Amino acid sequence: MDVQTWTFILVGVTFALYIGIAIWSRAGSTKEFYVAGGGVPPLANGMATAADWMSAASFISMAGLISFMGYDGAVFLMGWTGGYVLLALLLAPYLRKFGKFTVPDFIGDRYYSNTARTVAVICAIIVSFTYVAGQMRGVGVVFSRFLEVDINLGVYIGMALVFFYAVLGGMKGITYTQVAQYVVLIFAFMVPAFFISFQLTGNILPQLGFGGTMSDGTYLLDKLDQLHVELGFAEYTSGSKSMIDVFAITMALMVGTAGLPHVIVRFFTVARVKDARISAGWALLLIAILYTTAPAIGAFARTNLIKTVSDKEYSSMPEWFSNWEKTGLIGFTDKNNDGKIQYVADAEANELTIDRDIMVLANPEIANLPNWVIALVAAGGLAAALSTAAGLLLVISTAVSHDLIKKQIKPDISEKAELMWARIGAAAAVIVAGYFGINPPGFVAAVVALAFGLAAASFFPAIILGIFDKRMNKEGAIAGMVVGILLMLFYMVKYKLGGFGGGTPEDWWFGISPEGFGTVAMLVNVVVSLVVSRMTAPAPEEVQEMVENIRYPRGAGEAHSH
Repeated sequence: MDVQTWTFILVGVTFALYIGIAIWSRAGSTKEFYVAGGGVPPLANGMATAADWMSAASFISMAGLISFMGYDGAVFLMGWTGGYVLLALLLAPYLRKFGKFTVPDFIGDRYYSNTARTVAVICAIIVSFTYVAGQMRGVGVVFSRFLEVDINLGVYIGMALVFFYAVLGGMKGITYTQVAQYVVLIFAFMVPAFFISFQLTGNILPQLGFGGTMSDGTYLLDKLDQLHVELGFAEYTSGSKSMIDVFAITMALMVGTAGLPHVIVRFFTVARVKDARISAGWALLLIAILYTTAPAIGAFARTNLIKTVSDKEYSSMPEWFSNWEKTGLIGFTDKNNDGKIQYVADAEANELTIDRDIMVLANPEIANLPNWVIALVAAGGLAAALSTAAGLLLVISTAVSHDLIKKQIKPDISEKAELMWARIGAAAAVIVAGYFGINPPGFVAAVVALAFGLAAASFFPAIILGIFDKRMNKEGAIAGMVVGILLMLFYMVKYKLGGFGGGTPEDWWFGISPEGFGTVAMLVNVVVSLVVSRMTAPAPEEVQEMVENIRYPRGAGEAHSH
């Protein structure tokens, strides 16, 4: 069977599975809609967290980034994995003990102020939309290549599906769909990795193949360095970023992870504080499977790509090349009219343009793997993008229904009406997300990296100081969040989108890129919060007692339900 038939079968089966799960686990109450009824088993929650967390950026873009940036791509691995550890140790158990539905809920109650809650809602919405734009784009890329439809139509199909199970099932539907999506995603990521690792190095485990030798006895990475140097690129294993920028990006991705509202919410879905810790452990293990394989996949894809295209006749290019050309994500311009592809570092002479986001998806085709493997990767990419998109849409809809309408505008709203508003919120969010997917600001991983910067600059200090500094008051938290997110937005618009007169990398403050600037904005937020809180009245007695209680639980078994 050809790739397209396989893709229709595998994508069709997995989608039918997701829809079936969504119908089976419809949410009947707001508690089920927001936190899946609070009774998800730790292993299932670990799998759902891993799927929620490994977005299209992890599945599609990360290995692609590493494959083009080489050593410099490692910041994404360190930052994203490290952030998860931070979240599991510093935040998850305490927030679970607090027992609320959402991050703005925690901030509103901890800082005894609706202004703080509203600021948190706005931050949650900005972060989630920045992030979801990248996911929808990922869905479009996969659809356009494997189902041979227009990218925009691909985005519409993805919107319809997410709409269906996020609006129907809420957190309950999303949790069990994500468990299925994790299985599809990890299977799809690992199968081609085993195949290609064995092909190139004779080692079936990609983690070992990455440091293994090829059939001619040279080390894989030495061979790749040599190929790079011959084409005029920097050595694959050498880095070009400054130390401070590497540190800033890693830090921004770490604290950004720990402040991501859709990941934090997952810890509210388990029954006990102990379960929050266990599910964080499971999630870390399940995420590590993909993250330790990504550098290997990046290196394999890069080696195969260079060997396939460099200095070869354009007319003799394999079928995958023309298939990707149709999507516009790979392009060849014959500048010297010799009919051969010159793929070199020098922009003047280079004749090949490649979108980094296709490396993982095209990898099995470049390596000549069986058609079912190629189709499996397409299904995996969709699972990764859709699982994260659903989690983000839920954050947006609960921010509207729970934190704005129930907590502020209409406190006496009935459960049924609140559930209806949550569904309307999710529907509106899907439409806006689709718009961003069709008119995206930059490629997937770059957009996503900025979302982490925004989360780091706004939420992280308010949450961490809220747990560990009982003197912290509402004035400090509000001032910090507002200053942090505005500073980050300003820097992003100036250096990434060319607003405010624009700027070049030479003008970056302290030599820090927009992706790493979240670290600076976060530190400013912490300083502003601490200074303002020390100059104003301390938090009320009962709030300080509540903070003590979260940190040193008496009878730390069941969390109090409200």
